[in-house]
Amino acid sequence: MKKVYIETMGCQMNKSDTERMFGMLSNFGYSETTEPKTADLLMVNTCSIRQLSEDKAFSLIGLWGKWKKQKPNLKIGFCGCVAQQKANEIFKRAPYVDFVLGTHKIYSLPEIIKKVNAGEKVCECEETNKTEDKKASEFHINRVKSVNAWIPITEGCNNFCTYCIVPYTRGRERSRAPETILKEVKDALNAGFKEVTLLGQNVDSYGKDFKDKKYRLADLLKDVNAIEGKFRIRFVTSYPTDITDELIQTVLELDKVCEYFHIPMQSGDSDVLKAMNRRYNREQYFGIANKIRKMIPDVTITSDFIAGFPGETEEQFQHTLSAMEELCLDYSNTAAYSPREKTVAARWTDKFIDEKTKHERLARLNEQNRKCCLASNKKFVGKTMEVLIENFESHKGKNVITGRTRNNKIVHIPYDKDLTGEFVNAKITGCKTWYLNGEI
Repeated sequence: MKKVYIETMGCQMNKSDTERMFGMLSNFGYSETTEPKTADLLMVNTCSIRQLSEDKAFSLIGLWGKWKKQKPNLKIGFCGCVAQQKANEIFKRAPYVDFVLGTHKIYSLPEIIKKVNAGEKVCECEETNKTEDKKASEFHINRVKSVNAWIPITEGCNNFCTYCIVPYTRGRERSRAPETILKEVKDALNAGFKEVTLLGQNVDSYGKDFKDKKYRLADLLKDVNAIEGKFRIRFVTSYPTDITDELIQTVLELDKVCEYFHIPMQSGDSDVLKAMNRRYNREQYFGIANKIRKMIPDVTITSDFIAGFPGETEEQFQHTLSAMEELCLDYSNTAAYSPREKTVAARWTDKFIDEKTKHERLARLNEQNRKCCLASNKKFVGKTMEVLIENFESHKGKNVITGRTRNNKIVHIPYDKDLTGEFVNAKITGCKTWYLNGEI
């Protein structure tokens, strides 16, 4: 068999796409390798959220282009969000690339490989407003060996936040058919996975585009929860104003759905949120987060924040720091603002914050994040929590099993036996900034 190596960058959606591409390629004579120099086919699945990720992708294929001079039959594919955004421009910048594959057309990969092996250069980046569930059912998914399986339920975004490239690279929101999702969940569980994560750029919008039925995320969660067996259910990412009382109540009532919400806030200042084209203000976000905490005991709420958005003042940035603290957020992803081509905010060059200030604010944001994480972890010391073990390793001469609680806290437990994939009850004996310590 020929060997294929795929370098995956960015979000869980990209990781899920990579698993699907491995599955397709396995039907056409390719086996996965973790050693890129041994591969006959090299692919990079790119992320365009920040310029650094895009630059990293081009740097990587530049290296592969040098390898191709020594190995002329080597094939190189450029895939993902940057591919969707740049399309044929990639051939001009990197003429050694054999094919460009956008986010909408991953199920065209088998046909693309045939054409490339016949000597053609191929670019497949056309947008589509329809899901490709019928094509998806033709191929198995070559999932990364783990306890958690990523299951996309929506694709794309309709929000057009002024900083975000996703609507341009992933297209408009499209919900996958419930029967397709349920089949993938069952297949993953039958393959031994103990947790499924339902994925979407705005996962709470699931079903809004169904014209012939009223079926939303809460309904899907109930159907997944009804599948027999011991397993967990998660869903990400939530948009604040799409979280309904029904959804919160559903999370509370269903035994397999975890007490965890990832709800990006992006800024703690209402005026900045308006400039970002977010459909809520500070007070509304606080209301949603506090409602969730009131209804669901021991819930974990995580978020995303941007430092140095164009026009952000020091006072407005202070509002972000105070929001993170007052909301008692359990963890936040943080980043300095990065202008992205086609987005509205990228044109506000007269409002750009200088790099020094942006990264100084990011450092303060990260410090506040560390304080919030430690304060959150301290609340669980002394409690007994269910932990799904994800791996086993030896560290400094000690054997340790590591897993996650239902509310997504990482727990390290000294133990001499590999219990990966098993549920254990652990008493939390202590904590650090990013994890809990426990014992069985």
